Amino acid sequence: MPRVKTGVVRRRRHKKVLKAARGFFSGRSKHFRKAKEQLEHSMVYAYRDRRQKKRDIRKLWIVRINAACRLNDINYSRFMNGMKLSGIELDRKILADMAMNDYDAFVSLVGKAKEALN
Repeated sequence: MPRVKTGVVRRRRHKKVLKAARGFFSGRSKHFRKAKEQLEHSMVYAYRDRRQKKRDIRKLWIVRINAACRLNDINYSRFMNGMKLSGIELDRKILADMAMNDYDAFVSLVGKAKEALN
């Protein structure tokens, strides 16, 4: 098998990694090996945090719903149970938006949830 020189291929690969590593601190943006190691870690963090973001947003929705519920003398878990018993199927994203922007409609939902609990 003949010997293959990697001049062009290696340069392209290095340039691709170094371009992706722009903005990293110190040698992590200038030296290929350090840049490659940091890039691998960065991609792991990005993958992990794309999933973490979904959890964080859901937590925020729950906090907002709970705060609005407590203004109406009911806690979050009883409110969600009442919603399920009354057959109202709204997700937490919509409920949190209603609690923030359309409080009167949210209060009517709380009333229906309380009726279903009794």
